[in-house]
Amino acid sequence: MKTPHIQGWLFLCFVCLGSLVAMTGLRQFFMEPLDEQTSNYIWFAVQTLPLLVPLPGLLLGSLRATFAICIMSNLYFIHGVLALFENKLVYGSLEIVFALSLCVFSAIIVRKIREAQAQTQT
Repeated sequence: MKTPHIQGWLFLCFVCLGSLVAMTGLRQFFMEPLDEQTSNYIWFAVQTLPLLVPLPGLLLGSLRATFAICIMSNLYFIHGVLALFENKLVYGSLEIVFALSLCVFSAIIVRKIREAQAQTQT
């Protein structure tokens, strides 16, 4: 259920989600690569899978998928805090900002979808 009121919020979610995936790829392939290239691809897939599985539902404006994205962004927030404590200040700070932004934007979308559902039921 897409309403005109969530289009801008969805765009911001996609920007934050894409930034998190890009930062994960940057770290996995350039900053801290593993010895074998195949291991890098597998580990990158494992790390980005929590965000990519609910992505089709987010594209459709699904309440469940949007809530799942909100919850999964907390994993990236935790990883950003860990990176911050490992003296990777810029990377950790950016990951925290993008993860928190994704969580807030998706929570706003969940709220707007619930409000739209409540209005159609009454």
